[in-house]
Amino acid sequence: MTTDTITLTLAPKILLIQTAFIGDVVLATPLIEQLHRFFPAASIDFLLRKGNESLLTDHPKLRKIIVWKKKEAKYAQLWKILVDVRREKYDVVINLQRFGATGLLTVLSGASQTIGFDKNPFSFFFSKKIRHKIGSLSQPLHEVERNLALLEPITGGGFDRPRLYPSPQDYDFVKNYQSGDYVCLAPTSVWFTKQLPIEKWLELIAQLPDLWHIYLLGAQTDSAVCEEIIKKSGHKSVHNLAGKLSFLASAALMSGSKMNYVNDSAPLHFASAMNAPVTAFFCSTLPSFGFYPLSEVSFVAETAMPLACRPCGLHGKSACPERHFRCAKEILMPHKE
Repeated sequence: MTTDTITLTLAPKILLIQTAFIGDVVLATPLIEQLHRFFPAASIDFLLRKGNESLLTDHPKLRKIIVWKKKEAKYAQLWKILVDVRREKYDVVINLQRFGATGLLTVLSGASQTIGFDKNPFSFFFSKKIRHKIGSLSQPLHEVERNLALLEPITGGGFDRPRLYPSPQDYDFVKNYQSGDYVCLAPTSVWFTKQLPIEKWLELIAQLPDLWHIYLLGAQTDSAVCEEIIKKSGHKSVHNLAGKLSFLASAALMSGSKMNYVNDSAPLHFASAMNAPVTAFFCSTLPSFGFYPLSEVSFVAETAMPLACRPCGLHGKSACPERHFRCAKEILMPHKE
């Protein structure tokens, strides 16, 4: 494994690959920022999975977005993408993932240089393979730092923040929601053990000023949970926006919020990318895994109780293995003074 320098032309063609989930794409955006800073004339393309492309719509530092329809003839689609990638004759392909499919795509891309993590099963064939590190309680390492290590052979290192670029239309779309003070709550997660229970969200809402608007964010599939929170909250100004805003419109709304309350999930990274104030609730997972908030005004809320079962894994689970979910239920909510 080496991080010897790679010398590029002033206007290289570069492909970034991150076909995982929403938050993973957001946490890959620092590579776009750093590459553009070092190579302003570079042509930077981004390969992602279908459903996430709107995160990077009209991104000012990308030439184009390549969409992999992973749920529609997955490997046939990948083969078509490979043909297009080889036609582009990239100078560098940088793979942020550790999975075989994109590893093989990287190896067969025809790029002059290929870079990826050593845990990818095809890393043996990469030009440069970079150690994939996991942080610890004593030495946390953010996912952004992990990802940016892939650029050390090109740029020599350095830190860049994640960043999203809502359009003027996105800001106009949410303008009517911004007439007064407001907060945003993103109460759901794909994983049960990453999601603060409804009763804790109700406890939080009870502490918020009566005159503030409270906007509940999420996908259309989260709408029922948001409606349940509204019915049980008793607060006069709780609004269900689940499924009503695009990713970038949600980010635009969060950027003007007094505070954004989120789980260890994608909205946390939206806040980081907009440098919006954020309080992140960590239930079964730990901030030291590398997904803590990066906003200048940010807070982490987690149980102060030492639990032998926490964490129960690197990622969330569909149910609490111990059936008590104390890691979430014992998180203290803020109280009115």
